[in-house]
Amino acid sequence: MGFRDFRVRVALRVILIGSTMSLLSYTLLNPELFITSLVVGAMVVAELLELYRFISRTNRKLTRFLESVKYSDFASGFSSDNKLGKSFKDLNVAFNEVLEAFRKARSEKEEHLQYLNTIVEHVSTGLLSFDQAGNVELINATAKKFLKTDKIRNIEELIEDQSRLYKVLFDLPTGKSTLFKVEGELQLAVHATEIILRGKKIKLVALQNIQPELQKKELEAWQNLTKVLRHEIMNSITPIASLTSTMKDILVEDLTPNGNNYALDAEAVDDLQEGLGTIEGRSQGLIRFIDAYRDYTSIPLPKIKPISVKLLIDHVYHLMKPELRVRDINFNCEVTPEDMELNIDEELIEQILINLVKNSVEALDDQNKPSISIKSFIDEENNPRIEVIDNGQGIAREALEQIFIPFYTTKRRGSGIGLSLSRQIMQLHNGTLTVDSELGMYTKFILIF
Repeated sequence: MGFRDFRVRVALRVILIGSTMSLLSYTLLNPELFITSLVVGAMVVAELLELYRFISRTNRKLTRFLESVKYSDFASGFSSDNKLGKSFKDLNVAFNEVLEAFRKARSEKEEHLQYLNTIVEHVSTGLLSFDQAGNVELINATAKKFLKTDKIRNIEELIEDQSRLYKVLFDLPTGKSTLFKVEGELQLAVHATEIILRGKKIKLVALQNIQPELQKKELEAWQNLTKVLRHEIMNSITPIASLTSTMKDILVEDLTPNGNNYALDAEAVDDLQEGLGTIEGRSQGLIRFIDAYRDYTSIPLPKIKPISVKLLIDHVYHLMKPELRVRDINFNCEVTPEDMELNIDEELIEQILINLVKNSVEALDDQNKPSISIKSFIDEENNPRIEVIDNGQGIAREALEQIFIPFYTTKRRGSGIGLSLSRQIMQLHNGTLTVDSELGMYTKFILIF
């Protein structure tokens, strides 16, 4: 309706201009009407100016409205007049309503942004983002505290005083985590991710002080380890102490002088021999336990290089093939993609896989159709993963929390360091080793790199 009114008003002006120009042409053809021609000519000019003013005013309103949207200038408004007709009054009202909607949307956006900024500033996790040139886009108060700086424009400013931390921040691959120890008691968990903002790659780094949690877990680990050590040592020392006391009593009671010598009856000699044999056996068991502890605490640093996952698993299979055949265990291997490579220490990771396959073999006793699968693929978080799965008897829920504790074992024969050693090796590779199991159904060990 408004547009039709505008069109009619323009058409009327054009018709009027056309009529006036026709009259001007007629007067120009008659020299005696010279004065009339001047008057009519002036009228044509005035009508053209009026048409120009009419259309320009409309254009100015539209231009002003569009510029207000373009430059987010929502403070201005449009007077609700009807100088150009009732339709333009409605148009002014509509412009004002649109600008008010934009104004409210911007206000809500600014409030939301302020809310997010407040959260970012007050979280206990340090947040730092920078572009490929190292220019800092965002840094919160916690990150400044960890970096020991009040202001930083480019992370290269850290090179002079904190070169190690700079290297960690700049070189840490996207999606990976690492630990970094700052001077003093500060232990930082550093995690990096990458986002694309306005077509520019931004690296977002999260810094979290895990020292309190580490101390708590360290205390729990030492308590668990102390329990196991106390149990193993007491199992060996108690019978040794008891037998030593018994043998001493035998010597006191049954040893009789015989000239310059001493004599024992046959029964006492047998008791002494049996006691010494027991002491020897327990002493050797204690030595084996100490050797296992030494192996656990002396893992060499990994020698990292690219290794084909398929070749690695094939090698493990060939090493375990005789035992798998004897027990008639079906073995399956899946690697996706087939050319997947990992930057790892081949010998150490191979040691983990052999240990896990051996555990699976032992768990498949009395299983009708025993099977072991090793699967390797890239998970949803873009992390390489290797899974060792068996369809054995499973692990009890209460034991799942304990099996990675050093020297804890549910086997009749075993040192109890295999899984804890494997987890330690994965930690040296900045990876994790976890387990999932259902009694009577399956057990799955998961290596994430």
